[in-house]
Amino acid sequence: MSAEERRDEVTLTNLDEPLFEGAGATKRDLVNYLDTMADRIIPELRDRPLSVIRVVRGQPPFMQKNVPSYTPSWVQTAALWAEASKREVRYALCNDRRTLLWFANQRAVEYHPTLVRADNWAEPTHMVLDLDPPDAPKAFALAVRAARLIRQTLADAGLTGAVKTSGAKGLHVFVPIARTPAEDAAAAGRAIAARAERLDPDLATTAFMKEQRGGRVFLDSTRTGGATVVAAYSPRIRPGAPVSFPVAWDELGSAVPAEFNLHTAPRLLEKRPSWADLLPDAQAVDRALIEEGHAVPIARVQAMHEGRRRARK
Repeated sequence: MSAEERRDEVTLTNLDEPLFEGAGATKRDLVNYLDTMADRIIPELRDRPLSVIRVVRGQPPFMQKNVPSYTPSWVQTAALWAEASKREVRYALCNDRRTLLWFANQRAVEYHPTLVRADNWAEPTHMVLDLDPPDAPKAFALAVRAARLIRQTLADAGLTGAVKTSGAKGLHVFVPIARTPAEDAAAAGRAIAARAERLDPDLATTAFMKEQRGGRVFLDSTRTGGATVVAAYSPRIRPGAPVSFPVAWDELGSAVPAEFNLHTAPRLLEKRPSWADLLPDAQAVDRALIEEGHAVPIARVQAMHEGRRRARK
């Protein structure tokens, strides 16, 4: 088998090289996985400014936001002014199989789209709760319990969501929302997290700083405020090359994240609903929930102020 081939006019090279240490997979395995999953993963990336994490030989993994100068002209892009770096960032839009294969050949393993579309930067399409359990033997079981807290909190607010593994030890709860400005969507996420924390403060916390979490699951609502979230079906740069995998709520208790990986995911999906099928339709967010959230301090800002206070001390 040749270590070089062409698919959809994309030249694929060095296919038999190990993907990364501990992956148990080659670059060919990554290409084949993404090609097989193109019909599933491209809808999650389409028209969304994309950041990827690449693993280039001899370098540690790195996140790439701005497309490199050698990017083919047929790769669609969207430009955004980055205030922090005072420059324009040109993001790729992975809207077709050829672009996905090109990224695979660049050894882009992880795919992190924004929660906004390129034609509407002001309104996220989803509210996301990222559930990050502590480093513990039963970390995922704690994340599952926290996800059920979030589900109950959403139901009490008249909302529903879908859940997927993060590809690490946690879970992501996605809530499709309709016509909600970014600041209001972020506020609603903070309100949901705060309400869930109050339901079981021994299990869950909204404390951004790790040393303040006390072995509890961190309910991270800050993704909705402009961050990216790893896409459903995206591989992760972790031992065994796991993937972020959709799970039905009634199957969450029996899920084993490590079983969803670059080798197994296509087969496991044959008898499972797609992420698109699990997601509810976009929902209106109650104004009272938004106002409640605006009164909740932003976790990252709190952590920044705390860090400066400690530095002064």
